Amino acid sequence: MLLSPKGGLNWKATRAQVPPYRAVVNFVTRKRFLVFVALAGAVLLLWRGLSSSAAEMKNFYCYGPSKSPMDMSRNEWDRWQAHMQSPVMYNYHAPVELNATTIQEIDLNKVSSTTKAVQNEERILILTPLKDASRYMRDYFDLLTALTYPHHLIDLAFLISDSKDDTHATLASELDRIQSRSDNTPFNSATIIHKDFHYTLSQNVEERHGYAAQAPRRKAMARARNYLLASALKPEHSWVYWRDVDIEESPAEILEDMISHDRDIIVPNIWFHRYDDKGKDIEGRFDYNSWVDSDKARKLAKSLPMDTVIVEGYKEFDTGREYMCRLGDRAANKHEEMELDGIGGVSVLVKADVHRSGINFPAYAFENQAETEGFAKMAKRAGFEVIGLPNYVVWHVDTDEKGGNV
Repeated sequence: MLLSPKGGLNWKATRAQVPPYRAVVNFVTRKRFLVFVALAGAVLLLWRGLSSSAAEMKNFYCYGPSKSPMDMSRNEWDRWQAHMQSPVMYNYHAPVELNATTIQEIDLNKVSSTTKAVQNEERILILTPLKDASRYMRDYFDLLTALTYPHHLIDLAFLISDSKDDTHATLASELDRIQSRSDNTPFNSATIIHKDFHYTLSQNVEERHGYAAQAPRRKAMARARNYLLASALKPEHSWVYWRDVDIEESPAEILEDMISHDRDIIVPNIWFHRYDDKGKDIEGRFDYNSWVDSDKARKLAKSLPMDTVIVEGYKEFDTGREYMCRLGDRAANKHEEMELDGIGGVSVLVKADVHRSGINFPAYAFENQAETEGFAKMAKRAGFEVIGLPNYVVWHVDTDEKGGNV
């Protein structure tokens, strides 16, 4: 309203300034005005909706890509971690209590094989396959108890297969004897494993060591070794020592001596005592499975079917290989080394991680070799060392199947 000159309100003057009713109706019903009002309303509603949604979404904000971390590729995960900080999620509920008796944590990083095995208290697993071996048990355990490596760091394991004699009873009796001796610290543990492979062969020397029996025999022995290894090897073992039951003599410090070389796989030389008519020891050479490969042998292998197993020391295969048993001087430096391509299984020290890496004893033709020779081939293929000690002699029983030094 307008003020009158007398200081009051003049309604008539104010009314005269207001547009007529029809003019107002005409203005607000125009299309342009209605479109403007509609657009302004839409903008206002959209703005209010976005403002309220943004405020609410802060409570559910997702850091990183719009997918679960379980569905991210490795590259997406790296980009997420590199450029966005993941929020710390708190669970205010009571934690779930796990049954600790069913959960075991193993840290193999703490298990090592070093030259300071005694000082580091590194555990050794001694493995021996047995078959009809009762007659060798007494001497075997006498030599075992003479070992100077601390007995509380040694675990023993045996696999008995397809035996017809009283191997099991004799083994149990001898274990009881040595573990009860007051003059020696008992071994940490002993395990007896039974597994028959239904492989039978006469113990007659000619048949057992004849050429025709060698490939099947070596394959059966490989299976026995693999079953024994898989059953007995524990996370705490640093070394695995394969030792045959029919060893006649060996140094008491053999474990420390071989460990000092710090090799992946190492074997001594294997000879046997045999006396001529005058009582002289011919010092027969026994293990023809420890050898250095030759071009002739490699050429021979290429000419054979893949499933043929080459066995050493027999006229059927002229390999031209160099045998460690024919080398060496037991009066010379016992720590002299030579690199080998095949090994025998009479006395073998292996770093446990070699076996853990998957190197075992092929019960089939691997590069035309099986069992311990195939083991050596497989180890070298994987980049492990295979070393022999030509002047370090372990004496095997004389099996009479070879002519001494032949």
